[in-house]
Amino acid sequence: MTASEFDLIQRYFSDLGSRRDDVLLGVGDDAALLQPMAGEALALCVDTLVGGVHFPQDAPAETVGHKALAVNLSDLAAMGARPAWATLSLTIPAADEDWIAAFARGFGNLARYHGMALVGGDITRGSLSISVQAAGFVPRGRALTRRGARPGDAICVSGTLGDAALGLQLWQHGRGDLDEETRWLAERLHRPTPRVSLGLALRGCATAAVDVSDGLAQDLGHVLRASGVGAQLDVDRLPVSTAAARYATEDERSRHSLSGGDDYELCFTVVRSCLHKLDAIASRVGVQITRVGTIQPGAGLDLVHADRSPARLEVPGYTHFGDRGDRG
Repeated sequence: MTASEFDLIQRYFSDLGSRRDDVLLGVGDDAALLQPMAGEALALCVDTLVGGVHFPQDAPAETVGHKALAVNLSDLAAMGARPAWATLSLTIPAADEDWIAAFARGFGNLARYHGMALVGGDITRGSLSISVQAAGFVPRGRALTRRGARPGDAICVSGTLGDAALGLQLWQHGRGDLDEETRWLAERLHRPTPRVSLGLALRGCATAAVDVSDGLAQDLGHVLRASGVGAQLDVDRLPVSTAAARYATEDERSRHSLSGGDDYELCFTVVRSCLHKLDAIASRVGVQITRVGTIQPGAGLDLVHADRSPARLEVPGYTHFGDRGDRG
């Protein structure tokens, strides 16, 4: 007998994530009852992942569960928010309990790691689609936003860029399990690491921030428009992993770093007087930080090489309704 959606919720999602004192009533009722913290602003975000668009249809279910939450955690990280609650709307073509159990395991492991509780949601039948809403807290007046960049600020990024795009390219060609490096690239695609600790550490230091989900050039552009400034980006300083250096050409590495989606790193700006703090922050949170450019007056993004010669951007980044193909 096929389990009902109520059975599936009770079996796999009724106690997912961490137990929190601010959850008065969680999964199982018509709505959750939550107790916001005094003196804190509530950061709220939502993302939808569609099979074949945001992840390959043959991606392991556990990694799909991980990624569905990770992309929202990345948004909270970009705001400098501490994760708290999540809701989940899961649309699946059939009640495959092996798939659901693996999905819940991936989602739940990441939620517990970040102290989050799943507090509600829904399951329905249809084409594979996952919507997650995540909430976190940030002290009032201390949230990171896209609006604070000023001329002279340094532009920095966390981690390495372009790994997920290369991982997808290898996965689609059946080369995602050749050796340790290709498996690492596949993990960068399937199991992104949201930089939550870095986002918290940047409060009071970063002037603006955004998560890199649709390509650095496009996401940095959001900061520039919101802040009313321009920028110069040194493409030769973009951080590239050893795996990408081995499996991608120089042109591919540049394209993936600037335009590839799904990195879920942070791009942020800092005043020059705060640059000396970044080494200590990077060491404390265990994440590489690289300065890649400078905010300047005006508008738009200028790409240059180390010798100041102009660099070219073929594709600005991923858009759902543009002429680029699906991610997965």
